[in-house]
Amino acid sequence: MRNMAYATDIRTGARSGGLRGAITAYLADLADRREKAREYRRTLHELRALSDRELSDLGISRLNVEEVAYRATYGA
Repeated sequence: MRNMAYATDIRTGARSGGLRGAITAYLADLADRREKAREYRRTLHELRALSDRELSDLGISRLNVEEVAYRATYGA
């Protein structure tokens, strides 16, 4: 039996190429996107729970709460 060398994807630890690597990369990406979505919803919930006065103290308009939560989670 011959020894075979595989390149490893640092982010996922998956072998580059092949179905196994593609599935592993897809599942890692899916888990990351789900965690980001949870973080967005959590941030949005926390901001919506603040009073208008508290939001004003932070320099945030109630109309901009969704945008602020999005930028806090996903960046600009």
